[in-house]
Amino acid sequence: QVQLVESGGGLVQAGGSLRLSCVVSGRTFSNLVMGWFRQAPGKEREFTAGIRGSDTSSYYADTYYADSVKGRFTISRDNAKNTLYLQMHSLKPEDTAVYYCAADPTNRGISITPRRYEYWGRGTQVIVSS
Repeated sequence: QVQLVESGGGLVQAGGSLRLSCVVSGRTFSNLVMGWFRQAPGKEREFTAGIRGSDTSSYYADTYYADSVKGRFTISRDNAKNTLYLQMHSLKPEDTAVYYCAADPTNRGISITPRRYEYWGRGTQVIVSS
């Protein structure tokens, strides 16, 4: 059984930083394409950042970001710890959302479409105050 467990969310002032973590178990983590998505109240879940797996062709980008977070957020992974990270800097009130990590086992490039991701965590809340 594949499990994804996020942590690291919380309340932060605008301009501050947070680092989210997602621990994955039940599957070879290094092979998975991983993504971070977020969902604000009343809005659809949206792609935030993605990182390719070790079996994904180098033809595809190593990482990919939504325009809204480019230059402020950094996605990374530690395959030895089965952990995905999202480092967030210069946070804005509009970054307030529940953040979900997701795993795509298909070895294709990073997708921004939620339905491509087979496994999901339960989310961690991020609140950015103005």
